[in-house]
Order: sequence, then structure tokens, then C-alpha cells
Amino acid sequence: MENKSVSRRDALRLAGVAGLTAAAQLSSANAQTATPAASSSMPALPVNGSGFYRFKVGEYTVTVLSDGQSPPGNTFPNWGANPDRQPVYEAALRENFLDPSRFVNNFNPMIVDTGKNKVLMDTGRGGQNGQLLASLARAGYKAEDIDTVFLTHGHGDHIGGLTMGGQPTFPKAQLVMGEGEFQFWTTQATPNDAVKNNMIALKDRYKLIKPGADIVGGVTSLASFGHTANHLAVRVSSGTSTLTHFADAGGHYILSFRFPEHYLGFDTDKAQAVATRAKLFAEAADTRQMVVGYHFAWPAVGYVKRKDSAFEYVPAFFQLT
Repeated sequence: MENKSVSRRDALRLAGVAGLTAAAQLSSANAQTATPAASSSMPALPVNGSGFYRFKVGEYTVTVLSDGQSPPGNTFPNWGANPDRQPVYEAALRENFLDPSRFVNNFNPMIVDTGKNKVLMDTGRGGQNGQLLASLARAGYKAEDIDTVFLTHGHGDHIGGLTMGGQPTFPKAQLVMGEGEFQFWTTQATPNDAVKNNMIALKDRYKLIKPGADIVGGVTSLASFGHTANHLAVRVSSGTSTLTHFADAGGHYILSFRFPEHYLGFDTDKAQAVATRAKLFAEAADTRQMVVGYHFAWPAVGYVKRKDSAFEYVPAFFQLT
């Protein structure tokens, strides 16, 4: 009878060969995965990320969309307009590894998909700089999918994306805005082009609401006056989960939290803007709810905690799925 036993030395030799073979196969597979073949159809992306960040609030799906960034510019005076406080603010920015001479402004609209409604909060800048539609497409939505557009206030970087080439960008959407905010902008003696094209020209498509009214079920307007006289933020509630998009009531994601007196150069009523931020930040900290800021660093999602006599913005842990 033939002896088929294998010596210990032969076994080790065979195991080594098998291991080398498996390693070679794994290396080859990894190489194929990590380095896909170049394709002329593969788009060259000039920016990091895909322009959207999606997460859940209870049963709702929330997607923050990037409308792009402004070129780097000086932080002051607009982003810290308090007289004689710029040196203090500059030190705080440098402490957080930010160059005050290279401030990059983000523009962060948001979709709330309740399963019944798809609500877009603010529309970005429009024009050549606006990236909202590209981000919307990458997130898997079409402009026709949006059934409700809510405008927090009448500044051009929030209403500018409502039209494109003179036509409504979101053809099936009900436009919703605070009554006081709409009346203020549309009754100006010489309204600017953004107001003429995106508010006055579309006035018949607007539904005007009071602060605290529902935009759709589960998505509510929130009085947040000061940045403009009738500015409204957005509250999203599903089950036990809550999120507030501050819009421009959030101010700057470091300075407005750390310094209770801080205001922006483009806050209409600076004292009221300061009081509004204090109230919003306190509520968010005490309820541990998630928050979004229209001009916060991308993806602009986080939480608020109390720190000393003020607050601190804590970015949410980034999740890929």
C-alpha cells in the first residue's frame, strides 16, 4: 500500500507555497480594486466630496446640499463686525487653525424627504456660481421631485436659485415664505434683481405663512428675527428626533458661539440677532438636538454644547452611509 503521508518539512513547504499564491492573488485583487483602469468617461472632480450629505432624523431623510463655496477672502469686518473686537476674534480663529485672511464661505441648502413631501430649504445663489442643481443630481434628486421650496429670507444667496434663464427651476414646487419677509422685500421702492426675478415675478406661486406655521407636516417655520427683520429658521421633527436648520440665524460657526456679543456685518438688527442666537443655541444645547448652519463649514451638521458662559459648535461625526 502506497504511503501518502506528508512529512512535516514538506507540509511547511506546501503551506508556504499556498500562502504565497494566496497573497499574490489577494495583491492582484486589491490592485484591481484600488486602481481601476482609466476611462475617458470617468469624470474629473475638481472638488472634494460629491456635494451632498445625507442622514436620518427619525423616519425622515435629510440631505444637506452644497451650493459651493466663495473664494477665500478676509473674515473681517463682515464676519465679525463688532468694533474693536477684531483682534480677539482673529486670535480665536487662529486658535482653531483658521487664517482670518482666507475665510471660505459655504452655502448649505437642505432637503427634507418625509416620504410624503420633498421640501427644499433655500435655493442657493443661482447664476454661474451656484452648484445646487449639480449637488441635487448627485444626491439622486431631480428638480421636478421637489414639491415644496421654503425661503428663510430674501437675501440673494438664498433665493437666487429659484429661477434659471428666467424660468422656475423647480416647476412643480409650492413656494413658501414668511409673510413679513415677503412683504418687506417685494414692497421696496427699487427692489434688486434677485427679488424682482425670484419673488415679484413668481408672486402668484407663493404661499405666505406666519412664524411657527407648518411648511408641511413635520417641518415647521421658526421665528429667528435679527439677521433680517422677519427671518425664519426651520424645525424638523420626526418621532423623538429633532433638527433645526438655523439658516443665517446661526451666524459664524466659531465666533457666534464663543462670543455672546458677536454679530455679522449683514445682520439687519444686530442686537436682535445676538439675542436670537443665544436663544437658539441654548435650546439646541439643552435638548441635544442636531443643528445645521447655512454658512457653517461643510457639511454643516453638528450639535451645540454650553461652554463657560457661552457655547461651542461640535461638528457631527461624518458617516459614509
